[in-house]
Amino acid sequence: MGADHTRPAPSAPPGVRRILVATVVPLFVATLIAALLLWPWDAPDAAPGTDPPRHHGTVTRVVTEPCPPTPETPEGAPGAAEGPCGTVTVRVDDGPDAGQQVETPVPAGPGAPTVAVGDEIILVQLTDPADPSASAYNIAEHQRGKPLLWLVVLFAAAIVAFGRWRGLAALAGLAASFAILLTFVLPGISAGSPPLLVAVVGAALIMFVVLYLTHGVTAQTSVAVLGTLGSLVLTGVLGTIATAATHLTGFGTEDATTLSMFQADVDLHGLLLAGIIIGSLGVLDDVTVTQAATVTELAHANPGLSRMQLYRAATRVGRAHIASTVNTIVLAYAGASLPVLLLLTADSRAVSQILTSEFLAQEIVRSAVATLGLIAAVPLTTGLAAVVTTAGRRGGESADRGAPPTPPAPRPAADRSEALEALSGPRAGNTASAAPAGWPDRDGSTDTAW
Repeated sequence: MGADHTRPAPSAPPGVRRILVATVVPLFVATLIAALLLWPWDAPDAAPGTDPPRHHGTVTRVVTEPCPPTPETPEGAPGAAEGPCGTVTVRVDDGPDAGQQVETPVPAGPGAPTVAVGDEIILVQLTDPADPSASAYNIAEHQRGKPLLWLVVLFAAAIVAFGRWRGLAALAGLAASFAILLTFVLPGISAGSPPLLVAVVGAALIMFVVLYLTHGVTAQTSVAVLGTLGSLVLTGVLGTIATAATHLTGFGTEDATTLSMFQADVDLHGLLLAGIIIGSLGVLDDVTVTQAATVTELAHANPGLSRMQLYRAATRVGRAHIASTVNTIVLAYAGASLPVLLLLTADSRAVSQILTSEFLAQEIVRSAVATLGLIAAVPLTTGLAAVVTTAGRRGGESADRGAPPTPPAPRPAADRSEALEALSGPRAGNTASAAPAGWPDRDGSTDTAW
């Protein structure tokens, strides 16, 4: 009979599991200690906002009219005021004026929302400093809470419907990732801790929680954890070298410049490295888990494969995966920076000057370093998985050298008759004990596989 591919992959031998525990547990403890030492216990509270009050409202009427000319130009001449113009009647849904109808000007200008009757919008209440009792309302934007909530519900339902318990675990891992980012990584960087160190520790903490929560506490997951951690460290080293060689300062975007004005103690160069680490983590998880699972499934499908054969076969899968993932990394960075890239295409400078500018050089370093770390993750994780998968084999030395496993010697006819009688006896249901040593089981495997 053919092999049963529906059964779970065999577990690692006890000795291998002990080695993995002795390796992974100290790393996890070290990560927890580093997180506690870097935790922003005395992070300053956010300064009270000075923004005007915001209230919910519903549009009940929209009246548009021609825009009046500006005082400097006659009506209809170039330079006249641009529309739309008119008034919008809004019912205030909360705040001191809840239930009242207020009139606001039609939103105008770049990025202004287009409103219609029935739209749920956000009102900004403006107060005259000379007369605090006098206030006016302006429309700021649309309410997005309900559409976003339904989108998140659809997202979660699709993951759970397809992945079932594994999908539910993936959602829990996603929530844990955001919790670590919002409670440790971002506050730690804001408090003045070294961004690169905080990012490495935070990424390692996310990795331990998410991988074991999503994929279970198994030898296969431990291999993926070790491969991811090694690749993260390599990515951090390469990022440090690349940013130093290209003299990047971290001031490549307007957001970074604005941040330096509000939080002058934040190391923007380290923040750039932290962004590379956090951005690489998700793709590294994907690659390492895939490579560990590939080696395990190959060994399950064909127990006769040697360690080197497993490594070569799984590496071929990794090459195909990397070829598509590299494009994913570059397009993800390009998509996030699309408006700036459009501005650069209209730049009159030479192409060489644009490519070596701070912004584009920063994106090139991000993509190159993340890709190098990703490439290193394939042989590292595949090699670890091949060693762990074949560690329990008897006679593994010949298999490690690439020699095919020795087939069982043919049995005499008398022995075969005794075996058939044993299989048809009272213990026929227990094939593991009925079959002679070295004979194939009903699923095609032998007792020498592990």
